[in-house]
Order: sequence, then structure tokens, then C-alpha cells
Amino acid sequence: MGLWKNIKSAFTGDVKQEAPNSDGWNGPGFQFINWKNSNFWGSHNGMLRTNEEIFGVISRLANTVSSLPIHEYKNYKEVTTDVSDLLSSEANPSMSAFQLINQMEVSRNSEGNAYAWIERDTNGTPIHLWPIDPATIIVKRNIDDNSIWYEVNSDEYHFLVFNTEIIHVKHISPLTGVVGISPLDVLKDPMKLQKAIEDFSLNEMKKKDNYIIKYDRSISQEKLKSLLDSFRNMVNNNGGAIVQERGFDIERYESTFQPGDLSSANSVTRSRVATAFNVPLSFLNETLDTGNGKSNEQVMAQFVQMTLLPIVKQYESEFNRKLLTRSERARGFYFKFNVNGLLRGDTAARTNFYQMMIRNGIASSNDLRKLEELPPSDNKNADQLWITGDLYPLDSDVAERNGKNTSTTTNDAPKGGGNSGTENDDSQVPDDQAGKQNQHARNVH
Repeated sequence: MGLWKNIKSAFTGDVKQEAPNSDGWNGPGFQFINWKNSNFWGSHNGMLRTNEEIFGVISRLANTVSSLPIHEYKNYKEVTTDVSDLLSSEANPSMSAFQLINQMEVSRNSEGNAYAWIERDTNGTPIHLWPIDPATIIVKRNIDDNSIWYEVNSDEYHFLVFNTEIIHVKHISPLTGVVGISPLDVLKDPMKLQKAIEDFSLNEMKKKDNYIIKYDRSISQEKLKSLLDSFRNMVNNNGGAIVQERGFDIERYESTFQPGDLSSANSVTRSRVATAFNVPLSFLNETLDTGNGKSNEQVMAQFVQMTLLPIVKQYESEFNRKLLTRSERARGFYFKFNVNGLLRGDTAARTNFYQMMIRNGIASSNDLRKLEELPPSDNKNADQLWITGDLYPLDSDVAERNGKNTSTTTNDAPKGGGNSGTENDDSQVPDDQAGKQNQHARNVH
């Protein structure tokens, strides 16, 4: 309880701790080694603000992840708790759950790491989630027991907490470290090259055409001055015409700069950005090769499988480990994002998919209504599973599916008949049973 009081008071400024020395935290029974971010303040923020490719891809990743529905489940059944409300509604009194995940995803993609402090009540239950600037955090390892700790040090607060009190999502990190590598550091040289190409291209575009004017020595100074004045006016006015008299020869040297050169350089940069962030090139509004045979649905499926799933899996692992107790996890509680909405495709594809799910007893009508964000139906069969037969409740008897009556039937010979009954099979079937068979035949055919 005292630990949480100290941490909370550190946020409000009631408690001030002295900054540790550069060697880390040392004392009886513990010794820490620092992992400090190698980035100086504002470098990544500047690139995010001034580069449209970087801004675009980070915006799309952040908006996509924060827009995904996330729910808490117990043994595959959705449940609602105060902790799940932190991720679906309100993360803290000043921030929605969408804003929290959105800001964390922006930090993860720009700084390589994103952090959120878990505020708990006196019973250890999470009550708020507070995002923390990555520049104020130093990750430490206790070399005595190899445990990970987080030191938060800024002008406003300073505290040290165990790793279960900080949600930490990141890009990949080397085996010897726990701090993620920023994609912007990877793209630093390509971004410099792009900037140099843009500056050169801009200077070339500003340049005007050059001219060489040749004239005979016999031309009077008055005529020469008149032609030069007329020529200067034409150039300054970006066009026009002059009278070229005998004895004058004007040669024009046009700029060799082609806009396609800049376009090619931008395409190379977009390709490198897409590679660093592991997203489809179409995310950067780059036209895909029409001969690659991939539809929009296939591109989205590739994005979900190769990019989005590893990201949400990391968030889910952090939430499950640090927001739930071991006892809750053992009882079947877990958090999970729903990415199915990104794979639904167009209306025709969704309709075929839903029909398959219904006809094979995989999903009920209410299950599919939830995917379409429709309210559940009150119909008594809305939660019933069905299979093709066509169609019967999943728990129905096989004889009922085939339209057969299991009750005892009479063995008496049909009236008015002298034959064995092979000529007219319907004569041996009671009227009520024959009606059921005919009705079933209509359903099937």
C-alpha cells in the first residue's frame, strides 16, 4: 500500500526523489544496469511532423490498432469487468481507451517503445492506465535476480517500479536488450537521401533557362541595347516574343530536370518505409503492380496476418500478464482483439461466408449479427446452431432430418389392391407421413 501511495504522490509532485547517478541504482542487495534510449529529445518527433510518408504510415497503423474492438473473455465467453472497461471505454479520467492505444501505437512506431503505467487500488486491482513519454523512461535490469525494472524520471515525477506495473509494447529488440529499435532510426539515412534529392530537385525547378546571344560587331549599340531590354522583359515576364533582327542569333539552353526523376526517388523511399514498418506498399498510396494477381482482399489479408496480428498479440500478452492475476488467467480470463472485421471483404464475400457459417453449424444468427454490429435478435432460434439438411437444429434426431416417422406402422395390405405394392409405393405410406415426406422433398429441392 505504501508503494502505491509513493507512486501516486510522485505524479502529483508531493514526493521528490533525487536523481540517480549515471552508474545506475546500487545498494544493499541490488544493483542495476541501465538501458538508456540513444535518441535525443525531439528527433523522431521532428521527422513525424515533416515527412508525409512517415506521418501517413504511422497514422494508419495507430488508427487501425486503436479502432479494433477488444474484449475480456472467460473460457471464450465475453465478460465485462472494471478492468476491461479500461481498454474499451475509459483508460483514465482524462483519456478514452481509443486515445490511450492510439498514442501508445504512435510512440511505438516513432520511438520504438510505448509505455503506460498501471495505477492500482489498495487491493492491487488496476483502476487507471496512464501513458508515459518514452523519453522519460530508463529500463533497468537487476543483475542479482535478472529482473526488469522501469525508472520514470522527468521534471514532474520520479519513481522506480517493477516490470508488471508498466505496460511496454515495442518494435523488435536484440537478444541482449529489452528496448525496441525505432523504425525511424532504421530509415534515418534513406530520409536524408530523400531530403537531399528534394532540395536538389527544388533548386533545379527554380532555375530558369539560359540563353546565349550572338551579334555582329556591325550592330550599333542602340540596337543592341534595345534588343537586350526587350529580351530581359520577355524572360522576366516568363514568356512573350521579340523581333530577332538580322545580325542577331539567340540560342536557348533548357533545364534537363525531369519531374519523373523526383517521382522515381519518392517511389524508392516509399518502398523502404513500407519495408521498415512491414506494411503493404498501398498503405503509402503507391500504386500496386496490376500484374501481381493480388486483390484488395488479399492485400488486406496479408496485412492482417503479417503485420497486424504480431502487433495485437503483443498488446494482448501485456494486458493478460499485467492486468490479470495468475488466478484469473488460470480460471480462463483473457483479453483479445477482434480482427475479423478487417477480413470480411465486400458484401458478396461476407454473404457467402455467413451462409457457410450458418449451414455448417459454426455460428448462430446472433453471432453473425454481432460481427455486423447489429443488436441481438430476441427470436428463440437466434442462438440456435443449424446444419444443412435443409435446415434442422443441430441437436435434432437423424430420423427427423430424413423425414421418417419412427412410430409403428400397420402391415395390413392396402385396400382394393391385389398386388404386392411395388407398383405404387405411396399406397403403403399413411397420409400424414406421406405429407411430411412431400414437404421435406420441397425443402431439399
